[in-house]
Amino acid sequence: MTMTSLREYRLNREVDEPLWQQLATALRTAIHDKVLQPDQALPSEVELIDMYGVSRTVVREALADLVRRGLIYKIRAKGSFVSPKRPDLAFVGSTSGSLDDLTAAGHSSSTRVLSQEEGAANESEARALNIDLGAPVARLRRLRTVDETPWLLVQTTIPLELCPGVVKANLENRSLYEYLRRHYAIEVSGADRWLQPVLPEPEEAELLELSEGEPVLAIESIAWDAEDRRFEYYQALHRSGATRFYVGIRN
Repeated sequence: MTMTSLREYRLNREVDEPLWQQLATALRTAIHDKVLQPDQALPSEVELIDMYGVSRTVVREALADLVRRGLIYKIRAKGSFVSPKRPDLAFVGSTSGSLDDLTAAGHSSSTRVLSQEEGAANESEARALNIDLGAPVARLRRLRTVDETPWLLVQTTIPLELCPGVVKANLENRSLYEYLRRHYAIEVSGADRWLQPVLPEPEEAELLELSEGEPVLAIESIAWDAEDRRFEYYQALHRSGATRFYVGIRN
């Protein structure tokens, strides 16, 4: 039977399951059934107490459980709201590249090239790529948009010794990893990545369409191929508020 109202989800006082767990399940099911929509306000604590005939402690424990699960969020003095669905993206723990992961997850994505030029490796780039200071490199700055929202601002450095001519590549709305596979037979074998929250510079916040003071996730990455050659170093800013990251760990 399809429910149409939160009041239709009942608690059973004849079973051993704690009432707060039953209430959490009822609310969770209502969210799953779309009786409660993304960003919709939940009934207040007082309304839930009256609706289900439970104590304030039961209501608060149930809501706390939904917050922990990422199903609702709270705004001080306004109440609890249903969290919008967040895409689970694996690119932080993946070697396939963010565009490939986004496509596989069913998201629409576009990439705008902001700059694409040759240069000489600075200290950070030389150390990351294990090349000489001043060695020729290609620098690519790109803005990736996901489902029409700015999502990732990334500065990539590639050694020209491995990829001559890459600075002339047409990478608009294209996967860099796919281009490197096709034109240089470079297959990513592994990567190290470091993550930390930071405040973006004003120009970066404007590109990502962020409010003043809104943090982002800074990602630094070094990738290498099967021959242990470091072919990519990037520094990215990710608008992470609408995303959950998935990192699978296997023996």
